[in-house]
Amino acid sequence: MSNTCVVGLQWGDEAKGKIVDLLCDVHDVVVRYQGGANAGHTVMVGENTYKLSLVPTGAVRPDVDCVIGNGVVIHPPMLLAEMDRLQTQGLNFQGRMHISDRAHVIFPYHLEEERWSEESTTEGERLGTTRRGIGPCYKDKVGRVHGIRIGELFRPDHLRQRLRRIVEFKNQIFSATLNPFTPLDADAIADDYLGYAERLRPFVTDTTAWLASAVKANRNILFEGAQGSLLDIDYGTFPFVTSSNSSAAGLGTGSGVHARQVQNWVGIVKAYTTRVGGGPFPTELDNEIGQRIRERGREYGTVTGRPRRCGWFDAVAVRHSAWVSGATELSVMLLDVLSGFDEIKVAVAYERPDGSRLEWFPGCLEELGQVKPIYETFPGWAEDVTGVKDWSDFPENFKKYVQVLADQVGVPVRRVSVGPERTQTVAVPV
Repeated sequence: MSNTCVVGLQWGDEAKGKIVDLLCDVHDVVVRYQGGANAGHTVMVGENTYKLSLVPTGAVRPDVDCVIGNGVVIHPPMLLAEMDRLQTQGLNFQGRMHISDRAHVIFPYHLEEERWSEESTTEGERLGTTRRGIGPCYKDKVGRVHGIRIGELFRPDHLRQRLRRIVEFKNQIFSATLNPFTPLDADAIADDYLGYAERLRPFVTDTTAWLASAVKANRNILFEGAQGSLLDIDYGTFPFVTSSNSSAAGLGTGSGVHARQVQNWVGIVKAYTTRVGGGPFPTELDNEIGQRIRERGREYGTVTGRPRRCGWFDAVAVRHSAWVSGATELSVMLLDVLSGFDEIKVAVAYERPDGSRLEWFPGCLEELGQVKPIYETFPGWAEDVTGVKDWSDFPENFKKYVQVLADQVGVPVRRVSVGPERTQTVAVPV
């Protein structure tokens, strides 16, 4: 048995889906353990491009079982629409999609609540959410009173009673705070969701028990994180974070499988840094260099289409997230984007306003917003690397830069990616 966790070590969008897809060669099961439809993974297989949000990336492999764990929050119409779209691309989910009956459900009032939350704050304080109801659903989950799980969708009388109480409460709040607002109809929502439940019924199960059986059967399981570790609700740049543990810390609570069952912890990083939404970003390049990285890397959100903020690699931030997520190896993605730069910079530490040096990622948002990056500069490479298939054939400056990242983070690099195709990921010799 060899179980693996793949987790992003930056602010998300690190191209985790590509590595998950490749690792499916040696894994039988792929598990999403947190997040919701705010995740966006793109996998290219030949001439086919698959865009996945709630569905685990392993779905593009016909023989891989896919699990949506209890830590995920699910908007049923979006999940069903995604599955329908992927089925038109030739994917089949019968017998291999397993959805946790403990996963919490996103309802229309969660979407309204997120709209209210974002629109009621000033521009600089907005979290930049995808407005898909994910945060409010997690809020109801931990608040316990108003959370509804997938398994409850199969008990019609129970569901209607609960929705009537919850919707009455939500309508009172929204009527006082949202303008315009049309009161929600609990029975209409119940009708819709009971319909979704019937379509989802063949896939819903106790995934904790299912995964326990898979572990006992020595199946190789791949755990797929969504977003990135710097968006973790506990270890990220709070409050500009997601609403779940998007580091590897969320694996156990989001899947029911203990971390001791996982042998390999793969941290995914871009060769530079990007971020979507608000919050401090010490290495951000709000200039022509940042724009060049954005255009060359096609740095626009898979889910939202929003342009991503771009900057140099921040080794301080990645050291922190690699430690929190227990990374045993790194995969460095999108290195081809940096081809043609005369020099490339890496932030190796921060400078505080008083001139002192900081080498660990601060927990205080205000402090992070005040620091300046301390850069080391390295020579770039002019060569086009997108066609290189063997590590020994890369330019020397390319290989030196990869080693710099490994040295700064303190974790060895085992793969580099120089393009979106499966064949454009190259192993780094041990």
